[in-house]
Amino acid sequence: MGILVAAVAALSLAACASTPDLPAGPPSLVEGMGSAPPAQAKFYTDCIMFAAARGDADRVGNTLRYRCGGPPAQAFSEGLAAYSAEIGSEMQGEGRTYRATTKIQRDLGGLDFCVRDAAGAYGCTVVLNVGPYLAK
Repeated sequence: MGILVAAVAALSLAACASTPDLPAGPPSLVEGMGSAPPAQAKFYTDCIMFAAARGDADRVGNTLRYRCGGPPAQAFSEGLAAYSAEIGSEMQGEGRTYRATTKIQRDLGGLDFCVRDAAGAYGCTVVLNVGPYLAK
């Protein structure tokens, strides 16, 4: 009987340990405090505004992809150069230079990145995960 009680107690503790802590009471409706965005945030803003003005956005699952070119893309790509080199997310292929904001694991799907082609034209893609509301 003692073994059975110990086994039940151990299983109960394991179940409690794997249950995420739930907040007590109702959710708060207070928005958390923010801080001033760093300088590189302007690259995202400018690219999204450029893409939105031209209607250059599409959807993949629960994400929206905004694509910009011209001066916003060039500024983003050049601003990303040192960081991309540091994290190993700059790649060459098909006569193009690719720079991503995170290390490329498999492909560029879901990543924010910029590309410069052999002719010197720039383009960037900014991906926003907007969640399941987009699927409605």
